[in-house]
Amino acid sequence: MRILIQLRPSPDLVAAVADPGQTATTADVADGLPGVELDPAFTPVAVPRPLPAADGDPLSLSQPLDFSLAPEDASVLVRGTISDDELTARIALLPALRPDVVGVFADPVIESTPVCGGDPPAGDWHDVERLLNVPGLHAQGLDGDGVTVAVLDTGINAAHTARQLGRGVTVDAERCWSPSGVAGRPGEFEVDHGTMCAFDTLITAPQATLIDIPVLLSTRPGGSALDGLLSDAVAAFAHLRNVLDAQPAESRSLVVNNSWGSFSPEWDFPVGHPGNYSDNAAHPFNLMVAALDRTGADVLFAAGNCGRECPDGRCAYPGRPIVGANSHPKVLSVGGIDVNGERVGYSSQGPGRLTARKPDVCAYTHFLGSRAFGASEPDSGTSAAAPVAAGLVAAVRTRWPASKLSPAQLRALLRRTAEDRSEVGFDYDYGYGTVDPAGVIAALQKRSKHAR
Repeated sequence: MRILIQLRPSPDLVAAVADPGQTATTADVADGLPGVELDPAFTPVAVPRPLPAADGDPLSLSQPLDFSLAPEDASVLVRGTISDDELTARIALLPALRPDVVGVFADPVIESTPVCGGDPPAGDWHDVERLLNVPGLHAQGLDGDGVTVAVLDTGINAAHTARQLGRGVTVDAERCWSPSGVAGRPGEFEVDHGTMCAFDTLITAPQATLIDIPVLLSTRPGGSALDGLLSDAVAAFAHLRNVLDAQPAESRSLVVNNSWGSFSPEWDFPVGHPGNYSDNAAHPFNLMVAALDRTGADVLFAAGNCGRECPDGRCAYPGRPIVGANSHPKVLSVGGIDVNGERVGYSSQGPGRLTARKPDVCAYTHFLGSRAFGASEPDSGTSAAAPVAAGLVAAVRTRWPASKLSPAQLRALLRRTAEDRSEVGFDYDYGYGTVDPAGVIAALQKRSKHAR
């Protein structure tokens, strides 16, 4: 089984791991762990310590938290594999034999979330433009200019995206990041799922700058072309924190799109096990998500394609399929509707596992757009809905950076202004409803007027 090992080495080593100007290796941090085959290709990652308010619960993500990367507070992650034979006993031995071992966690497979079934597209991306009133947004200067969008996926093909959009695409190669062993230049990967996500983001925010993070292309024995390991996402989020920290505080903005998730408990520890990912707020990746939100990033996740009417064939959770970070209280979890306003049957329903009220909102999917999978194949799944919503968030950030509107405030605004689709208020099919750009902008303009 693949695992993440959380260690607390000396403060000097923690500082070296946390410093983006230094490179510490797995051998530097952990020179050997009993029964574990460590992965020397994985660069150790510093995990900030959550700091709740006085009398707060350090394991609750639903409260205001600060995060400390100070050497005396932070911990370090390495990854490896451990034999399935007597797995529980072996893991229990690690902290007993090594006092610097804080915990052992699942490193599950993560996979992209395209659609099940073969239904033809409903409308095209110009319908999405119309429904989101993209011309009206651009007339107000809300086009993503100066905003960075990170696409964590299979890599972006910028040339293909530009051809389909009919305009240029900007990829900031210096701020891109790839897992160890991934070959390819930023913005020049094969046309695939990540290219679709980039295209769908740029429908509303064409002037945004993209950061290409091909987290689903990590190489590992038995892996497919469209999956990776959660440990690579942990490392990617650590990189993105450095990206944010380098931005001026007054204009800070970073939108992070994640059209992937964990489909099966096969690679996870059971619910209730301290190393579990699906239901565990203390899992290092769930802490990294909260820390990035606190730093000022807008983090979006696809709700997944395990809806009751048309679940993806990989869906293996018997209930509550919105798991782990896809159900995180600090992210915008996005379900899918078509351009006719109908929920697509594969869009996962809540309740979520980390937070019950998921998905948060719905956005458009199953339309003809990027042509990443062929001339007549739709951009589909909640994989498309999430970047459509990310594009709207990037458009908003053109004028309202995180210093003026925190990620939590923007999430609340998107939920409050969403167009209700069924029951009054929240429901597990649509969340709070369909994203409504006009409602969001009107509320922000009113807020700005009152702030004067």
